[in-house]
Amino acid sequence: MSSPLPDAAKLNWVDRFAPRGLKPYLKLGRFDRPIGIWLLVLPCWCGMALGSIHVNGAWDPMMMLWFLVGAAAMRAAGCAYNDIIDREMDAQVARTMGRPIAAGTISLRQGAMFLAWCLVVGLIVLLQLNKQAIFVSLLAIPLVGAYPYMKRITWWPQAWLGLTFNWGALVGYVALTGMISADAVLFYFALAFWTLGYDTIYACQDREDDAMIGVKSTARLFGDNAPTGVLACYIMTTLLVVLSVAMAKPHWAFYPAIAVFALHLHRQVRAMKAENADAETFLLIFKSNRNAGLLLLVCLWLGRAL
Repeated sequence: MSSPLPDAAKLNWVDRFAPRGLKPYLKLGRFDRPIGIWLLVLPCWCGMALGSIHVNGAWDPMMMLWFLVGAAAMRAAGCAYNDIIDREMDAQVARTMGRPIAAGTISLRQGAMFLAWCLVVGLIVLLQLNKQAIFVSLLAIPLVGAYPYMKRITWWPQAWLGLTFNWGALVGYVALTGMISADAVLFYFALAFWTLGYDTIYACQDREDDAMIGVKSTARLFGDNAPTGVLACYIMTTLLVVLSVAMAKPHWAFYPAIAVFALHLHRQVRAMKAENADAETFLLIFKSNRNAGLLLLVCLWLGRAL
């Protein structure tokens, strides 16, 4: 626990500053790898932004903060739950064998207690939302519960993650508008394709190890055609985003802005095709999706603010 895990930055704050006794728990919750928090909270914020276009309403900074806290807590809870289920698989993969439960630095009981505390924080955040948003949030429980098992039964666990990870777009939309509409549903599926693309990139790091232990993924399914598969996902993302936002009748500034978002996604695919692309390259491409999500948020802001 004194050195960074393979997919964490070498100078991450957990390894540099966290008390020794807390490091295993912070690593269990992936707080040394904040990209997951970004990718969980950005759909919530984007859902709020789309809702603000639909009803021509203002953004709520306090609600955005609550979503950030909730994303951090629920991402940590999801990681703990996933690591408890996948502990034997993780121990056989080079990139994941150092995770606290797989490595034995945290017991199953300790991991379960950490999970429980994260869920308590998530519940506190949930109670800050309106009744409609609370109801929509609870509908995601089956998706979350089933996710760790998807890599065992389907070649498309990344698609399931897309449906799970972006549920916050619906919650954010409902939290602001109090309703579900067709543009929100289309936007949710747009983000699901986005996740299918970027998590395929992430899974490219583990293709060899996954093949040896029988873990399924779209990275293995697509094989050498992974860049083409990711490109198809990103095209669907862009088309569905444009269609869903157009239904909300945005300001014209949204349309040139979304071209920048699309260009960013296209550059990711080009980077995948580089001859020297390796596991580190795939990780960097994956992490660049924080910027992609922020670009999308700006696009939606332009769609309402001007």
